[in-house]
Amino acid sequence: MEQGWAIMEEGIAKLKNILEELESQFSSEEYMRLYTLVNFVYKKNGTRLCQLYNNYKESVQAYIMSTVNPSLRDKHDEFMLRELVRRWSDHKVMVKWLSRFLSYLDRYFVVRKKVESVKDLGFSCFRDMAYGEVKHKAKDAVIALINKEREGGQIDRALLKNVLDVFVEMGKGEIEFYTDDFEDAMLKDTAHYYSRKASQWIFQDSCPDYMLKVEECLKTEKNRVSHYLHSSSETKLLEQVENELLVVHANQLLEKETGCRALLRDDKVDELSRMYRLFHNIPKGLEEVAKIFKEHVHSEGLMAIQMIEDATCNKALMTTFIELHNKYSAYTTGCFCNNAVLHKALKQAFESFCNQVVCGTSNADHLASYCDYILKKGGSEKISDEAIDESMDKIVKLLAYISDKDLFAEFSRKKLSRRLLFDRNVNDDHERLFLTKLKQQCGGQFTSKMEGMVTDLALAKENQNQFHEYLINNNAAIPGMDLTVNVLTTGFWPTYKTCDLRLPAEMVKCVQ
Repeated sequence: MEQGWAIMEEGIAKLKNILEELESQFSSEEYMRLYTLVNFVYKKNGTRLCQLYNNYKESVQAYIMSTVNPSLRDKHDEFMLRELVRRWSDHKVMVKWLSRFLSYLDRYFVVRKKVESVKDLGFSCFRDMAYGEVKHKAKDAVIALINKEREGGQIDRALLKNVLDVFVEMGKGEIEFYTDDFEDAMLKDTAHYYSRKASQWIFQDSCPDYMLKVEECLKTEKNRVSHYLHSSSETKLLEQVENELLVVHANQLLEKETGCRALLRDDKVDELSRMYRLFHNIPKGLEEVAKIFKEHVHSEGLMAIQMIEDATCNKALMTTFIELHNKYSAYTTGCFCNNAVLHKALKQAFESFCNQVVCGTSNADHLASYCDYILKKGGSEKISDEAIDESMDKIVKLLAYISDKDLFAEFSRKKLSRRLLFDRNVNDDHERLFLTKLKQQCGGQFTSKMEGMVTDLALAKENQNQFHEYLINNNAAIPGMDLTVNVLTTGFWPTYKTCDLRLPAEMVKCVQ
């Protein structure tokens, strides 16, 4: 056995020289000699196999103590990192070769004794003796290079990738060593770094400039993960950056003179989109944005109301409301990506001023009058069906913010009755289109009476035609004057004052 181990030591010595590039690779004869040696000398002998296992461990440990550790201690910073990568790479090669020579150990001794495999034992020795000694220096050196890159310096990203792979590989498929020995410290350092930067930028930069810097920082940190950090670090790293640059200074940033209110006032669409992208990722980040958005829209609505001087200006008021809704709805769908928090803020803002009394008249009445104006205009001026359809959509959207929809329905019913009874240019298709949209928004019960009114007029036209046919076919019944009758269903139409009339004989004959 002693002779056999002496031969094995010669092979290990040559392997070390190969790693130091002092000798060439094993020939096939040398490889087979060492492989066969183990099978013959140690075959099925538990005591010898145990001794071989221990000799292997001691040999690896001796190599680390005599060669690897001294080489790592002599170097610092980036040079030490290069040496660590090199020594770990060499160690993997050495363990691979020795695992081949000692494969008999894995097949018989390791399985029966339930101990580490030859490969795992070799890696454990490096982890406990070499990595354990140098991990703190390596961590500090890597973090220093990361900060150098953050400040615009050039670094060897491939080197950092290889170093951090060492941290990962120490976990044998897990990332506990990467997390405990590197990532935790890197995240703390990242927080300190961006805390210092934020303290400078928040005072010297405008809100748009600050957000540009934040967006660029997030982009570079994400890029950093893709180049050399482990993918598991991305979420945690970006959270640190967002916390220091946004969460800590959120209110201060949004309330700047150049902040959210100024961006809304000046219609800075790109900057508002950037603000949404940044703040929607942080906890409760959009709540303050939504609050400012709601206040801004509310003030715009109040300004529109203040400009109205009398109750007859419902057209100008509703037109302004519709324009405001178009504008800020575009913000919520475009800049704010249909976010529910911003939609709610818009809804609350419109509800706050759409339910105010303007010039002694409720906005339910103003909206009904505006609708009446649009439908009359559509009948008299032949506005295209597309334009009417678009106007009706906008009116129905505004109606959603009116709290007293029943009042709107009552006003609309009275105005509809006048159009149907007295306006010869009324367009039945436009009326039905409007009722369809109201029905979709408020339900069938909301429009049932108005639909009944339109139906009454349609039936009245049919009755009138039948009456004319009757007169044509019955000469004796000709009343001597033109008569047009509208039969109205009680309950559908507004209540009208009734009068007792004494009709002339000619009109009595017509009625009969």
